[in-house]
Amino acid sequence: MPVRPSFRRTPWLLTAAAVLAVAGWTAVGAPAGAAPRHRAPEPPPAATVCSPAGTLKGPGGQRAVVGLCANGGGAGTSLSAPATCRRGGTTVRYACLTSGTWTLRRDGRTVATGPLPGGRETPEPGTYEVSGTVRVRSSPAGVDLRGTVRATLTLTDPKPVATHRIEVDRHTLRPRSTATLTYTVARDSDAGDGSARFGLIGEESSGVELTTSDARCVNPLTGRHPSTARSMYALDCALTDLQPGRPSTVVVHARLADACTSVVSKLGYWMPRGQSLYTGGMLAGPTVTCD
Repeated sequence: MPVRPSFRRTPWLLTAAAVLAVAGWTAVGAPAGAAPRHRAPEPPPAATVCSPAGTLKGPGGQRAVVGLCANGGGAGTSLSAPATCRRGGTTVRYACLTSGTWTLRRDGRTVATGPLPGGRETPEPGTYEVSGTVRVRSSPAGVDLRGTVRATLTLTDPKPVATHRIEVDRHTLRPRSTATLTYTVARDSDAGDGSARFGLIGEESSGVELTTSDARCVNPLTGRHPSTARSMYALDCALTDLQPGRPSTVVVHARLADACTSVVSKLGYWMPRGQSLYTGGMLAGPTVTCD
């Protein structure tokens, strides 16, 4: 689960926005005489809700009816913009390809934005205005339209309670200097276990070097075997002893060259019922910026 650069809704699945879902928890294999282990309740079924969002029209009878959909079933929530396409004067049955960006607003305030399709952390319950700036193309070719569509969605599930958190003792870096960053990674929930993968990454082209004397951390290998080259702009740490009341500290040295770079932190971890959950979500920690 290496960290790499990268810098849904009645009901929305109550999955932590940053779960690396791996392991399921059952009572199978419990030793004789041991206290019974209770199976955690199953998560609600995944669901998608769609609302009509608008119709795009173009020359030659081009037409695309677009919806905005909120999708559950994974880590966090995501939005998509499915469409149906047709062109006047033809009997061709088109498939629609949609892309673009979405914006989620509440009471006039922008809450989140992202690519279409794409997602972010589950928002608070409430009624949201969703807009999408979309491009709709058809396959086979014949329809190619751009425009803005809008819909209103009411989200009812509570925002998931964070189970883990990441803190850092400083938030800015400067070019041509070396800074010491002390990260604290904590698990605040009794759910899951003490294992987590903590990752840091700077911009590859900046020349930044992230190093540490912590034996739990490595700079990732790159290239094909038998290459021993490593990505000095990234750092992966395998933490195995996170417990409520027992956070873990990782001290990192960031050496910047002439170029500025931010350093992003993320955390993947294990949770109950992991075998039934989509894998790939990570908790985003603080970003250390450069000025």
